Amino acid sequence: MTTGAAQRWASTLDGVVVYAQGALCRRLARGSVPPGGRVRVTGLPRSMDPGSLRARVLGAPGVRVTEARVDVEAEPAGTGAPDELRREVERLQDAYAAAQDRRDRQLGLIEEVGALRPAPPGRKREEPYRRTPVDAWLELADFVDGRLARLHARLTGLEEELSRVGHELAVATDRLARASTDAPSAHVRTTLCALLTLDGTGDAPAEVEVELEYGVPGAVWVPAYRLTHRQGDDRGRLVLRASVAQRTGEDWTGVRVALATADLRRRTDLPRLRSQRIGRRQPAPAPSGWREPPAGLADLFAGYDAAGPRPTPAGSATAVAAGGAAPGAVPPPPPPPPAPHQGYGGPAAAPLAPGGPVPAPVRSAPSRPAGRPRTGAGAFPAPPAAMAPPAPGAPAAPPPPVTGPPRPSGGELDYAALVLCGPDEPAARRGRLFPDTSFDPVGTEHRRRAEAVAALPLPGHAVRPRESAGSFDHRFDAAARADIPSDGTWHTVTVTEIPVGLRTEYLSVPSVEQTVYATLVLSNTTDQALLAGPVEVTVDDDFLLTTALPTLAPGGVSRVGLGPAEGIAVTRRTHLHESASGLRGSTTVLDHRVHVELANRLARSVTVEVRERVPVTSDPDVRIEERAGWTAVDTGSAPEHHAPGTRVRRVDLPAGGTAALEGGYEIRIPAGKALVGGNRRS
Repeated sequence: MTTGAAQRWASTLDGVVVYAQGALCRRLARGSVPPGGRVRVTGLPRSMDPGSLRARVLGAPGVRVTEARVDVEAEPAGTGAPDELRREVERLQDAYAAAQDRRDRQLGLIEEVGALRPAPPGRKREEPYRRTPVDAWLELADFVDGRLARLHARLTGLEEELSRVGHELAVATDRLARASTDAPSAHVRTTLCALLTLDGTGDAPAEVEVELEYGVPGAVWVPAYRLTHRQGDDRGRLVLRASVAQRTGEDWTGVRVALATADLRRRTDLPRLRSQRIGRRQPAPAPSGWREPPAGLADLFAGYDAAGPRPTPAGSATAVAAGGAAPGAVPPPPPPPPAPHQGYGGPAAAPLAPGGPVPAPVRSAPSRPAGRPRTGAGAFPAPPAAMAPPAPGAPAAPPPPVTGPPRPSGGELDYAALVLCGPDEPAARRGRLFPDTSFDPVGTEHRRRAEAVAALPLPGHAVRPRESAGSFDHRFDAAARADIPSDGTWHTVTVTEIPVGLRTEYLSVPSVEQTVYATLVLSNTTDQALLAGPVEVTVDDDFLLTTALPTLAPGGVSRVGLGPAEGIAVTRRTHLHESASGLRGSTTVLDHRVHVELANRLARSVTVEVRERVPVTSDPDVRIEERAGWTAVDTGSAPEHHAPGTRVRRVDLPAGGTAALEGGYEIRIPAGKALVGGNRRS
C-alpha cells in the first residue's frame, strides 16, 4: 500500500480509558470510501503500542475492516510555543556561558593584581646592603589596593548578572520541561498513521465512520474525594475526583475520560497444563504454529540467480570484479560452504575453523508451501548458560547436537509481525519468515520517555489504584469531557457524585483526653468500592481538613474525624477505695468509681458516645465485677477495632443540657498479692 493509493482521513481523539498504568485511546475518523477501500488515518501518537491497534466500522453493517497496519510518516514541523521556549532556553544558555566567562576573566585579573609584590634588585657579594625605598613600597600598595577595589566592584556586577541570567535560565528550563510533549522535538515531525483496507464498500453509504483503538504508556491516576456536609443533617455529597498525569505525546482535549483499576498489561492467556507420563522418555511435541520448511527451498531462487547480478542504480558507487567483470555490476555473493549437518528448518552451518569462535545458533523461519497456511518462524534453542567461552588460543569445542524440534519465541509466533525475506537477503534468510525488528526505533524511545510518568510523586494521602483495589477491578466514567495536557503533571478531573450515607456522631474517651470529638460515619451504599485516597471535608461551606479515606467495599462503613467539638464539655473524676473482705480478710477489694459529666452548649440536641475501659485478666484468682449501665462493644458489627475491655455508653443531650454518668468496677485479689505497679491507681 502506497501513499498515493490510500486516501487520507483526519481523526479526532474521542475517549480515553486510563488504567492503573497506561491508557486505551479511542479515535474516530469519517470520510467517503475510495475505490479499492484503502484509507490512511492520521493523527496517531508516536508513543502508541503498534501491536494494540484495533479498527472497526461504525453504523455500516455491510462494511468491515480486513487489514489494519501502522506506518510512520515524516513532515516538516511548524513553529509553535514549545519551539519558542526551546530557542529561549538556547539563548539563555549562551548568555549564561558568556556571563560565566566574563566573571572568570575578572577573577583572573583580581588574582594577577593581588599577586603583585615588591621585588628588590639583586645584590652582588661585595656590595653593601641598601636601604629599602619605603615610599615606593607604599605607592605600590596604594596602586594594588585601588586596582583591587575597582576590580571587585566590577566583579560584584558580573556576579549579579550571572545570578540573574542563571535564574532566567532555570525558569525557562522548567517551563520547557513542563510544556506539553504534543509538540515535535526537532525540525522534522514524525507521526504514526493507520493503513486500513475496507471491504464490502459496494453497498456502503456515502460516508462511513471508523473507530480506532490503541494503547499508550505514560498515563497514571489516583482517586481523590470532596465531602460536603452540613451540621445536623444526615445527608452529604461525596464527589469522586481523580488526579491524572499523562505524558503520552498528545494532548487530551475535550475527551471522555474513564478510570479503571485494572492492569492494562496483565496476562490474559490461559496456563498450559502438561500431561505427566510414566514410562520411556518421549520427545516433546512440536509447538503449535511451526512447520518444517519444504524440501527444495533453495531451488526457488535458481532462476533469479541465473539471471545474473542485479544492476547498480544510477548515482551509486560502481564495483569492478577482479576477474574483469563489466563495470557497474556487483558480483553475486559466493555460495555458502557445504556443511555436514543441518537442523530443523535451519540453514547449513559453516565448518568450524581451528581456534575460531563457536558460531551462534541461527534463527530460521519456514516458508509457506502450497496448501499450508502461513506459519511462524522456528528457532534453535539457545545453548546452555553453563557453557563457558573457550580460553584464548584454545581450539573451540563443537556445540552439542540440537535435539527435538525448535522452540519459537512469542515474537516468532506473532504472525502479523513476520516478514517474508526476499531474494536479496542472505541465503540463510531467503524465503523464510522472520520478525520485523526494524520498525520505528524512535517510537520505542518515545514510549520509554512516556513511562517515566509512573515515578511521579503522589499527592498527599494518595494511594495507587492497584494497591487499594485489592482483588476487584472497577471502572468509573466521568460525567463530562475534560482537558488533560501531555505535560507529566497532576491534573484534577471531576468524575461523578457518589451517593453515601452520613450521620454525625460525637465520641469521647475521657480516660485518655477530656475532649469530645465530632465524627462522620460514612457508609458506601453503592455497588462499587470506594478506593483509598485523600478526602477534603467541607462543613457548612467552610473547608475543615483533608484526611485519608480507606478503601470501602460495597456496604462498608468508616469514620471520618472532624476534630474537637468545642461546644460539648466533658469532665472525668475517679475515686479508689481499698478494703478487705472474706474470712479473716483473705481478699483485697479495690473499688474503682468513675464519674463523668457532660455539658451540651450547642443549639441542637446531640448524642455522645462515651468510652471507658474495664481491666481484663487471665488469672483465675483475680475477679472483676462491673457496675451496671455500661455495655460491651460487639466487635463483629463494629466499624473499627476496639481494645479488649472497652465499654460504651450513649447519652442524649438536649440543647443546653447536662448529664452525669456513674460507673466503675471492683477488683478482688488474694490478700497476699498485689497489682503490678501498685493497687492505688486510677
